[in-house]
Amino acid sequence: MEATGADQVVGLGLVAFSLMLFTYYTIWVIVLPFVDTDHVIHMYFLPREYSVILPGVAALFLLLCVGTFIGVVTWKNRRSKKLD
Repeated sequence: MEATGADQVVGLGLVAFSLMLFTYYTIWVIVLPFVDTDHVIHMYFLPREYSVILPGVAALFLLLCVGTFIGVVTWKNRRSKKLD
């Protein structure tokens, strides 16, 4: 099955977004601690505390979504077996 043009555009957009996010986070966590705090680049980044908090919140949200998906699929499978 071939990917349509829309699928390719969405895929390219997701790859570009992921690359930008990875680059931003890498600079924020690895490079920024070695730059003087009064340098102008610091105004483009959040405070360092958020570099731990935001991925933690994202991980919790991901686990919530996966758990909800598994719960819904399990519930639907049980329900369909009861009807048979």
